[in-house]
Amino acid sequence: PQAPSTRNDIRNCSVDPPYLPPTATNTTARLAVLRDTMRTHGVHAYIVPSTDAHMSEYISERDARLGWLTGFTGSAGTAVGTQDKAVLWTDSRYWTQAERELDCNWELQRTTSIESIGMWILKAVPVGEKVGLDPFLFSIDAWNSYSRALHGSGRTLLPLETNLVDLAWGDQRPLPSSSEIYSLPAEFTGSSWQEKVAGIRQRMEQHVRHPTAVLLSGLEETAWLFNLRGDDIPYNPVFYSYTLLTNTTISLFVEGSRLSVAARESLRSGCPGPLCVELQEYEQVSAHLRSYAQGNTTVWLGTEYTTYGLYSIIPQDKLLEENYSPVMMAKAVKNAHEQKMLRAAHVRDAVAVIQYLLWLEKTVPQGQVDEFSAAQHINALRWAQEHSQGPSFQSISASG
Repeated sequence: PQAPSTRNDIRNCSVDPPYLPPTATNTTARLAVLRDTMRTHGVHAYIVPSTDAHMSEYISERDARLGWLTGFTGSAGTAVGTQDKAVLWTDSRYWTQAERELDCNWELQRTTSIESIGMWILKAVPVGEKVGLDPFLFSIDAWNSYSRALHGSGRTLLPLETNLVDLAWGDQRPLPSSSEIYSLPAEFTGSSWQEKVAGIRQRMEQHVRHPTAVLLSGLEETAWLFNLRGDDIPYNPVFYSYTLLTNTTISLFVEGSRLSVAARESLRSGCPGPLCVELQEYEQVSAHLRSYAQGNTTVWLGTEYTTYGLYSIIPQDKLLEENYSPVMMAKAVKNAHEQKMLRAAHVRDAVAVIQYLLWLEKTVPQGQVDEFSAAQHINALRWAQEHSQGPSFQSISASG
């Protein structure tokens, strides 16, 4: 019997020289720069997640730190680097992809559990050493899990506000989005942002703890609250922002120069007064929150979308924690107008899918269609529909 042919689309690090497919990224120089940076900051290991500062499901190219460092472009994973080792953890959806994209600097661990990462760190990092991470890229739960894994081991979890991957990436890192942030027309929303703000303030008053402020970290929370949209993340109509809403003030942390004239006028229409939106620079959220939390305050937040970095600024006795903020809960309940719009959008999309299925029936027997051209065709049919802003994720096109 013939020997099974070795796959040439995945790496083979056991041969000399190692075999790498053309899809693998050479990460030697990147790791060398990161390791220099780690030495400068006094950390023995550095943890790199696949998330952004808003716990978004999808991220922008600028936030794809894991992808830049490792070459791995899957949507879920964690990397840890020390001075002599580099390891990527990811789940079964991505094992083959990782073997295609990683070079031999990286070891692949086929799991994503923080317990597994913690066990590895305990073996690789000597007692007395520090494990660095960016607290603004980890959820509260993830931070607590790492903290528990290292507790009492003699290794210290060190939050570094300067992101070491960003330092290593340098001027090669993609620039932030500069596209316009625009108002959603009233015909699509069913309620004005002023009505939404009043509704959230009512929930604050009715809560048994009477919080003085709500902190919004999820990008869709701020977009929904103010009826604003952007395209900072592919396939997602959101923009980088935070909101701190109190009983009498509204602070929106965003790059103000990107707001359309109409959006800016809408937000400033209630000035001065409790419905006046104060525009603050996006980077100022930590400093503003730190200053606000010094007063006689209680801050209500949703732990699912708030990073440990922001969470740790607020003293524990001034926190009101729930899984989801009142904005996320309100957003989940669609008003009659939103329901009507949703149904209409699904009808338009169904028309595109039916047109696509008809096209497939006619063209597949001719042998002219492959998976890529098929995906391009359904995208074109969707774009042709009224109000289309593009698909909600890249078409997953597979046959056979």
